[in-house]
Amino acid sequence: MKIFNGKKVAEKILKETAAAIKKEKIRPVLAVLSVGEDEASKIYIKLKKDAGAKIGIEVAEYHFEAQTQEDLIIEKIESLNKDEQVSGLIVQLPLPAILNTERIIKAIDPKKDVDGFHPENRKLLEKNKPWFWPVLPSAILLAIKTALKNNFKGKKALALVNSEVFGQTLKLILEREGLSLAYQVKNTCIVLGAEKEIKSADILISVCGCAKMIKAEMIKNEAILIDAGITRYHDGKVVGDIDQESVKDKAAFLTPVPGGIGPLTVALLLRNVYLAELGKRT
Repeated sequence: MKIFNGKKVAEKILKETAAAIKKEKIRPVLAVLSVGEDEASKIYIKLKKDAGAKIGIEVAEYHFEAQTQEDLIIEKIESLNKDEQVSGLIVQLPLPAILNTERIIKAIDPKKDVDGFHPENRKLLEKNKPWFWPVLPSAILLAIKTALKNNFKGKKALALVNSEVFGQTLKLILEREGLSLAYQVKNTCIVLGAEKEIKSADILISVCGCAKMIKAEMIKNEAILIDAGITRYHDGKVVGDIDQESVKDKAAFLTPVPGGIGPLTVALLLRNVYLAELGKRT
C-alpha cells in the first residue's frame, strides 16, 4: 500500500507562500469562526494558527458556544466582511446541527471566502473561474491524481461526508476533472445502508471524524482510500476514519492521519489567504 506524504507537498506550498508574502511586504490576516466544541475543528484550527505563524499570516479565531443564535454569528461575519484588516474569512465546519450552514456561509463576502464554499463561488467554479478554489476538495483531488496518475477512466468514487455543502462542492471539483462521484452525508459513525456502495468503490473518501470506522473487510481490493476525517483520543493520539493497520494489505493507496490531507488543506488555505490579501491591491 502506497502512503501519501501530504506534509511534504504542503511544506513546498508553504515555503513558496512565505517567500511571496515577504516579497510583497504584506501581512495577511485570516479570521476563523468556530462554533461548539468539535474536537476535529480544534485540531484543524491549531494547525492553521501554527502554519500561519511560520509564514507570516495572522490567524484570528472567533469562537461561539454551540447554542449561540444564528443571527449573532452572521452579525459577526458581516462585521469581519467590512474589516479591511481581514484578508480572508472561514467558518470551521461542521457546524452544530441546529444551525443553517448554508445561510451562515452565504453571509461571507465571496471575495473573502478563502475556503471556497460560498454559493457564488460554487457557481463560478462551474465556469472554471472561482474567486478561490475550495481547499479541502482541492487537496483530495490532488491526492487522487497522485494515486491514479491522472487516469480516472472507469473509476467509481464514493464520499462519506459530514455536510451537504461540502458534499456538493467536492462533487463539483471532482466531476469537472472527469471523475464521477456519489456522496452520502453521515451524521453518525454508523455505515449501515452504505455497505454495498463502499464495497464497490474504486475510490473511497471519508470526511466524517469517526475513528477507524472503515475496516479492510468493508473495502474493495486495491481501493484508493482518501482519509480526511480526524479524531483525537483521550491520550492525545490522533487517528482518521480509516483503520490504517486493518487496510494495509488490501488497499492500494492511503492518505494517512496525521500527515496526509490535513497539512495539505492548511497549506492551500493559507495560499488562498495570501491571494485574497494580494487581490485587495487590484
